[in-house]
Amino acid sequence: MLRNIKLGMLAMLICGAVQAGNIDIRRTADGIPHIKADNWRGLGLGYGYVQAEDALCTMSEAFVTFKGRRSVHWGAANRPAHESMLGRSSNLEMDIFFAGFLTPELIRSYRREQPAELQELVSGFADGFNRYVKLARKQGKAACASQPWVEEITADDIYRRMYAATISAGYARFIPAIVNAAPPGTKQQAHSTDQPSLDELLAHTIGNQPGIGSNALALGGDASGKAQPVLFGNPHWFWRGPDRFYQAHLSIPGKLNVAGVSFLGVPVVMIGFNDHVAWSHTVSEARRFGLFDLALSGPTSYRVDQQTVAMQARTVTVPLRAADGKGVSTTRTLYFSQFGPVVDLGARSPHLAWSGEKALALRDVNGENFRAFRTFFYWNQARSLEEFVAIQKREASIPWVNTIAIGRGDARVWYGDIGAVPNAPDDLRARCATPVSKAFAGIDGGTPVLDGSRSECNWLNDSAAAQPGAMPAARQPGLFRTDYVANMNDSYWLTNPAQPLEGYARLLGGERGMPSLRSKAGHGIAAGLLARAPLKPADMVGSLREQVLDARSLAAQRYKVPLLHAICRQDEVEVTADPESGKTFDAVRKAPLAEACSVLRAWPDSANAQDRGALLWEQFWARVERIPEAERFKVAFDPARPLETPAEIRVEDPRMAQSLGAAVLAMQAAGQPLDAPRGRDLFAGTGKHHIALYGGCHQGGYFTVACRPLGSQGLTEEFVGNSYLQLVRFDDQGAVAETLLAHGLSETGLDDVARNSALQRYAAKRWSVFPFYDAQVRAATVSRTVLKP
Repeated sequence: MLRNIKLGMLAMLICGAVQAGNIDIRRTADGIPHIKADNWRGLGLGYGYVQAEDALCTMSEAFVTFKGRRSVHWGAANRPAHESMLGRSSNLEMDIFFAGFLTPELIRSYRREQPAELQELVSGFADGFNRYVKLARKQGKAACASQPWVEEITADDIYRRMYAATISAGYARFIPAIVNAAPPGTKQQAHSTDQPSLDELLAHTIGNQPGIGSNALALGGDASGKAQPVLFGNPHWFWRGPDRFYQAHLSIPGKLNVAGVSFLGVPVVMIGFNDHVAWSHTVSEARRFGLFDLALSGPTSYRVDQQTVAMQARTVTVPLRAADGKGVSTTRTLYFSQFGPVVDLGARSPHLAWSGEKALALRDVNGENFRAFRTFFYWNQARSLEEFVAIQKREASIPWVNTIAIGRGDARVWYGDIGAVPNAPDDLRARCATPVSKAFAGIDGGTPVLDGSRSECNWLNDSAAAQPGAMPAARQPGLFRTDYVANMNDSYWLTNPAQPLEGYARLLGGERGMPSLRSKAGHGIAAGLLARAPLKPADMVGSLREQVLDARSLAAQRYKVPLLHAICRQDEVEVTADPESGKTFDAVRKAPLAEACSVLRAWPDSANAQDRGALLWEQFWARVERIPEAERFKVAFDPARPLETPAEIRVEDPRMAQSLGAAVLAMQAAGQPLDAPRGRDLFAGTGKHHIALYGGCHQGGYFTVACRPLGSQGLTEEFVGNSYLQLVRFDDQGAVAETLLAHGLSETGLDDVARNSALQRYAAKRWSVFPFYDAQVRAATVSRTVLKP
């Protein structure tokens, strides 16, 4: 079959025609696939095929994970090699969780909630993946092709993958606490790995890494003087692993024409654009889960309204790999209340352990949300901004992100944190508080912790909501503007400083809180463009193209000069502890300052690959930020002036000089020259074949994010950075987009950087104009594959 296809390739390339029913896959620069089919199943087949072609090993491992079969292949006590939204719990913990939660009954329910066309797309995706698996085995096209964990899949595997992504901000944050929960005196450990403290866990909505999130700006008609808005979107995301973004263009003539990115294993575009709308996402501050304080009447029973209720015990058996290579298995029991699974947080706080009198139950609103990916499916086909927003409000399903969008011929721009959220308003939380609630609020004020002994304290059911216990869309924040909207992972409150969003439930993210320096940088970019209005949309794009990648630190721009003026009057400083690590030194250490001051004075306040001083500033500022805000600034934060305050940093505070001294000592201990160029240790590849990168940690006010621990080299597991970037506008002919996929499409691209043109393009800050219409794709095609259905 493939031979016949190749023989016909020349004729098809000349005329551009494909036999009816076949799937046409054209790749343009950086290997981006443009898939055209005449039906949904065929489109899914093409998309599953190309994703497998570029990431077979990563996807195969993920499908094994979601089936609860990691232990049998990689050992129970080991853990995934790469970070993801699921964290890196032990293989056995993950197996027990997925085997216990992603049951056949749940998957059947999930499938029933999808429209018929999406079901066809999913089935085709599985077929396309399987087709490539067979080819890879036959021709040895991937290093993993002969491994036993590379298996053909079914549509159910895709539904498991989509459900796992949906619960990433809820149940998946607590996998060890769920699978290891057991009545007091019962031993049930599943090789628990070191877990972060509770405040560290709750500090991040997704994953375990600081900086996971995004930037998004949308400039409306006020900026251009006409109904031609501009959108910038930029997730800071994983560069490896199952949740890495994959870029593609999907089309069915007369039905669909959409481009952008999706997670590996997902058959719909999640961030992108079509002929009529463009959108992006940022990680939301809203809590998608809540806890219930259970009063126990026995080891596995609890009281509700004075009645005793037995917990449901769910037995889970997962296969293991024995030392002799023979197959064995292990069995665990998961415990469920009417509110949700029982969790034991005793490893993080003894007051939150399962005791003889108390236990905690966890409810994830997304555990019952089967609508998230059908929302993306509908968005892919939306024909106006009005329709796009109507879909968001009707489905109320977006699981853990804010949405920013623009529409063709529409002067307005849209922000909405409207999705699946617990219906636990502030008055319910006040009525249903317990001592545990109040203690928990000291750690995290967003999470609702309610009295589980009263049925009236469950999340409220509302007929206007999309699912029981979910908050109606009308009570969630949304905003149309004609100047701009923006979000850089702070709450909805300061979407636009001219119209703060207020009066919403606390669990949605909070109001009147100090925005991050990264947020202030983003608002500054928008305000600067509006000050020059009206601008041609192409000129706005050109300015954004430069500013979003200029790698400047707002902290340095605001505070470096006065800090150095005060600190650098002395040649050395005595340091007794490192504020960043919390380590107290055995004896007072003297840290020299002269070289550090010289380096920072010469540093241009940016973290481009060649810039010397960026790493030193990053270490210095991380320690300055440990000083409480009220003691760090003379002018306190004022919600009436959120972008200008706090102000007047207390340069005379001795902790400022000590912070610079501690940064110098830390860099010396790590073997880092104080004037090392940013790209010395921030790079992709190995040896002489490596590509220097740029950017800084978001805490320093870097809009261009690239962050990894001091002393590490290259792209470690802790690395977080820009991933997919898009600049989209609409002219009279339709969508005009420029994009960058920083890490490239191939799962081997970060090792074989010499062949990774996308990474090379990102490193050089060379945006690519995306070929979106047929004539553009034909002109840009560098290779072509045609698949028969």
